[in-house]
Amino acid sequence: MKPLPEIDNMRAMILAAGLGTRLRPITDVTPKPLVRVAGRALIDYCFDLLRMAGIRQVVVNKHHLGDQISDYLSHVTGFDFAISDETEALLETGGGVKKALPFLGADPFFVLNSDVIVRDRADSSLQVMHDRWDDREMDALLLLHPVETAVGYAGSGDFHLEESGRIRRRREGETAPFLFTGVQLLDPGLFAGTTMDAFSLNVIYDRALAAGRLYGLVHDGEWLHVGTPDAVSEASRRIGGN
Repeated sequence: MKPLPEIDNMRAMILAAGLGTRLRPITDVTPKPLVRVAGRALIDYCFDLLRMAGIRQVVVNKHHLGDQISDYLSHVTGFDFAISDETEALLETGGGVKKALPFLGADPFFVLNSDVIVRDRADSSLQVMHDRWDDREMDALLLLHPVETAVGYAGSGDFHLEESGRIRRRREGETAPFLFTGVQLLDPGLFAGTTMDAFSLNVIYDRALAAGRLYGLVHDGEWLHVGTPDAVSEASRRIGGN
């Protein structure tokens, strides 16, 4: 077993290149990671998770209104940022991470979606994931959240969680008790042989799943959907206590 680096020496990537089409007209002039929820930019909630875990080395990708992302990061303190520029072509989640691999190093790394809000209740979820990681049995560890307590979510769930910690996808026509939060810990080896074109991280999850090396961990805290203007309003109300 090869242990992970201490968490304060680990690296993370924030996915911030999406178009945010369901949030139009807000995202016609503001990139989704900078949309305000309870007075703060969405990406700030990712920074909360990283600060709580002590992670400082962070890659952020950009595409839509990318200059605004760069300008915003220039005013954020406490992190060592690298920017992966996808201005010429949007690479989706998997392609975006693939392009950023030179910034992320040879060890497993965290990836956080900036289009949802994940708030820890007590312990750092990233620290818990770090402590759970075991390269003898897993290539990907996804942070899951119970569907029944998710705010603004109307889907059928994403995954079932086995006692071993392995997860399986919801089959067509059934419901699953857990959704994927957008927070994950990935082994870079999963990207070997993948295209340099646009592709979804689902390709990576399916690789790990087929090998029996896709694991999950249940989040202790809040998960809030912010995909529509109404959802942004509801999340602001919940977080702001109004």
